[in-house]
Amino acid sequence: MSDIKLAPPPPGVTGSGFFATTLDKAVGLARANSLWPLPFATSCCGIEFMATMGATYDLARFGAERPSFSPRQSDMLLVMGTIAKKMGPVLKQVYIQMAEPRWVIAVGACASSGGIFDSYSVLQGIDEVIPVDVYVPGCPPRPEAILDGVMRLQEIVKNESIRRRESDEYKALLESYGIHKNG
Repeated sequence: MSDIKLAPPPPGVTGSGFFATTLDKAVGLARANSLWPLPFATSCCGIEFMATMGATYDLARFGAERPSFSPRQSDMLLVMGTIAKKMGPVLKQVYIQMAEPRWVIAVGACASSGGIFDSYSVLQGIDEVIPVDVYVPGCPPRPEAILDGVMRLQEIVKNESIRRRESDEYKALLESYGIHKNG
């Protein structure tokens, strides 16, 4: 018999034959362990992400085993590499096409802050065009750092209220980026 480690259950009330918790906690646990990544790789950090998806690091064990190359079928956007200012509107369009809830990880120095490219043509961080949930440092970051970023995002997702995306604060955040939420 193997020692399979399952995700711990959310806090709740247990008894003989039953378990009760809040809907927020159950949905958060399900979302956190089934993130579908959309890799948006433009340079060297994309190679490190490929290593992260390989057998040695195995991102699939975190529930992200199905990388999607369609924004409509993914909920975790991983932006890796240098983003030119001309690419900013494309990145924003990809983000808008993703269904809610959606989360963003800026992987590497270039996506986080422009990296060594302090020039007129390079975005000095993707947070100039879309909101970012987790920043992964490094140039390029090791696969372990990318895994750490995904685990940090899982904690955010697990503890996020299912009503947060409908809050005035979240709508104001999107408005500050020029993204208009339908509804």
